[in-house]
This record gives sequence, structure tokens and C-alpha cells, in this order.
Amino acid sequence: MKKSFLVLMLLSATIFSAHSKSKSTTVIYGDDNREDVFSIDNSLLLRLAESTAAAIQTHKIQEFNLEQVILKGENLTSNMICASERFSKQPAVAHCSGFLVAENILVTAGHCMDSEQACSGTSWVFDYKVDYADQEEIILDKSKVYGCKKIISQKLTEDTLIDYAVIELDRPVKDRKPLKMRKQGKPAVGDEIVVIGHPSGLPTKITDGAKIRNINDVFFAANLDTYGGNSGSAVFNLKSGLVEGILVRGEEDFVASEDGMCGISNKIGEDEGRGEDVTLITIVEGLPKK
Repeated sequence: MKKSFLVLMLLSATIFSAHSKSKSTTVIYGDDNREDVFSIDNSLLLRLAESTAAAIQTHKIQEFNLEQVILKGENLTSNMICASERFSKQPAVAHCSGFLVAENILVTAGHCMDSEQACSGTSWVFDYKVDYADQEEIILDKSKVYGCKKIISQKLTEDTLIDYAVIELDRPVKDRKPLKMRKQGKPAVGDEIVVIGHPSGLPTKITDGAKIRNINDVFFAANLDTYGGNSGSAVFNLKSGLVEGILVRGEEDFVASEDGMCGISNKIGEDEGRGEDVTLITIVEGLPKK
């Protein structure tokens, strides 16, 4: 599963992500396809990104003035990641991702929202993004920050690998539209997909260039370039724009640099590795009926 907190440890000359439930993380398959929102000109992807949110521990959201908050947290280099890594100067404050499916309903991974304590201690933030590549500080309107009112449904099983959660926000989201989801059937092997979320806790990244490798009755695997923090991200069919599933598991995020002093992205071939696992949206219980 994707890590719940951005903590990295140097161990036996290899850097690993810390996880609440599992050692599984992620990897770059071939080229690194992660892009900031400001660098995207595809209107469909920009619209989909508006309805994705970051899970941020509430204490990391501090008042800036009467109308705004500032997001407080470390960047990747503070967590032993090499400064040469992409996005290393950007803030990395999110621990999971989620997406809007009704005015006040949000979907994420089950391991991201596994207790009422997790619900009460987490805020969901829309428009957590940067306006330029090396932006080190993010200030947002308070209206972009929502609380978790309750968990509607949640499953996290070791045998079937089901992993999802549906939560109710503390108030309706009025300034963006809920995402449309597949209602029946399955996507097909070879379908082109895109994931939108918060790899390594970073501001929103839109990541395309991936295809579905294999599929079963619970999840599909794909060569998505995702990291811890992407857990709960919506995975879309690039052709239809529909949500196909929820990013939940994958390969190792980081490995040690040549000198062993910091972490670099784990990169393998486009068709190598186990792939990243995506819970099928059609098996999720507790979704709105419409």
C-alpha cells in the first residue's frame, strides 16, 4: 500500500518509504511522466484535476490571515531525497490523495482512512498545486479546506486485496464538479490511463503515459509512475475521462544514490516490474447512486 506518512529511512544502503500497513510502494516505469498542473494544456485533464484533493494532517494547515491558510511541512530533501530529484524544492505535506464523487462525498484508499481518528485528524484540501516549478510555499483560501465528517464505508483486506474508503466531508463542495465513474463492466488490458494525485506528498501531479497490464475482479495493474502519497488517487480512462479505480499499491519508490547519501527514484523499464495496483471503482460500496 502507499505510505501514510512521508518518512524515509536509510537502511542497508537502500532508502525505503515508511508505511502503516505494507512495504509496497511505487516506481518510475520508463520515462517519468509526472507533470505539474501549470504545465498541462489538456482541458479534460485540468478539469479532472480540479476535483482531486490532498489528505493533509490538520496541524500542518496554519492560519495565514483571515481569509487564507499556509501549508507547513518539509520538502523531499528534508526527507533524505537527493536535491537532484524532480520537484525536490516543492512542499511535500500530503500523506494521501482522494477525489470528489458527489457534492460532499470523497473517495480514497482504505489504508488512508482506516479509523475515526484518521478521519478527525485529516483535512482534505483542493487546489494544492504550484504555479511554477520551484515554488516552496503554498497559501490557499480557507474555503479550499474541508474536514472529514465521517467514514461512510471502508474495506482493507489482506486476502482479496480490496482497498477503498468513502467519506463524507463536513460541507458540500460548491465550486467544482464531482467526477464521473464507470458504473459497470471493466476497462480492458491495453487501455490508456492517467492518474492525478500527490506523489510523495507533493502538490498535484498529472501523470499519463500508462496502460493497463492485467485485470481481475478486484483490481488492475498498470505501469503508472506513482509514489507514496498517490494512495487514493483517481485513475482515469484517458479516452472517456471516467474514473476506473483508486491507486492503492505498487513497487519501491526510492533507492539509494550511488554514494548512498540520499534517495533517488527507482526507475525500471516500461514493461518491467509488477505494476501499480488500482482498486476497481465498480466494487466500491457506499458510493452515491446517481
